[in-house]
Amino acid sequence: MKQYGLILGFSMLFSAALSTTLTYYLFRHWWIKEVEAYTEPAESNSYRPVLTDTRSNVWAAPEDFVAISERVTSSVVNVQVFDGVSPLGGGSGVVLTSDGYIVTNYHVIEGATRIQVTLNDKRELAAKVIGSDPSTDLALLKVRSTGLRPVSFGDSDDVQIGEWALAIGNPFNLTSTVTAGIVSAKARNINILSGTYAIESFIQTDAAVNPGNSGGALVNDRGELIGINSAIMSEGGSYEGYSFAIPANLVSKVVSDLRDYGKVQRALLGVNIAEVNEFVARDLNLPNISGVLVRSVTPGSSAEEAGILPGDVILKVNGIRTNSVPELQEQVARFRPGDAITLEYVRAGKQYTKENILLKGLAGN
Repeated sequence: MKQYGLILGFSMLFSAALSTTLTYYLFRHWWIKEVEAYTEPAESNSYRPVLTDTRSNVWAAPEDFVAISERVTSSVVNVQVFDGVSPLGGGSGVVLTSDGYIVTNYHVIEGATRIQVTLNDKRELAAKVIGSDPSTDLALLKVRSTGLRPVSFGDSDDVQIGEWALAIGNPFNLTSTVTAGIVSAKARNINILSGTYAIESFIQTDAAVNPGNSGGALVNDRGELIGINSAIMSEGGSYEGYSFAIPANLVSKVVSDLRDYGKVQRALLGVNIAEVNEFVARDLNLPNISGVLVRSVTPGSSAEEAGILPGDVILKVNGIRTNSVPELQEQVARFRPGDAITLEYVRAGKQYTKENILLKGLAGN
């Protein structure tokens, strides 16, 4: 009986050991390979969030914020403005060219008779205004220097809601400030710019932007400029989670105009427009709640000559979707008088494409 019990005990121990060995082997050669295949790193030039804790499901920021900050802070400057000898305030600016062109906000330099720029290396230089555009809250400055480090432009059309963004400024001669957040929305209109032709199509982020950071850079996780920080929405005057930046594609067009012509060459389509909502979509028998409604057409305008009619719904400009009034305004604002565009629109439930629409300027030509 004792011998039988001993044999039975050894048999159970052997079975347990075999089961453990088999389980370990399967885990090492099947399960771990499956996990490793699933978590294979993304290519270095593409953004993918990194899961840092599988238990809490917490997502981490990209690890290259340090490299981005080091590269971009050298392109961001402090801007101080004076009325004679009296200081009026200041903000930040972004270096566009190695020979001293700098972009900032119009509201930063408004009313100034003297402007001083402090570079990231603490050199102080006098700046002159090449041109300004209150309608987009942008101004172009020039300092006499060479060898500056310009920022690299990104494509603000490619910006996605939820992607990482860094706000980099140079307020109060503090050398630099860097904050991080995500893109919260695109094509925001917050009604802060005045004027008939004001263009508000802001990129909204939750990266902290405070007074003094206006005119600074909003960059993506590759260090490319996607916007110029311009405004915050706040009841107390300080950052409360809503920051707004002028899209880089619009910035590029405006500063090119200011540099080449001294003022913005503004093209007009010649339409009075409104948002498309559920009721408009139902009344016009639209397949989706999208596009921008044409309420009226200006006589003699580019739109009238192209055959655009009240009640049409504009869907795209040059293949880029326009699902809101700010988006359509921004797209048209990127062109100069004499440029040709293509419109895609819906009329009476049928979609049309009109090519080679020549845009006119403020003077109607």
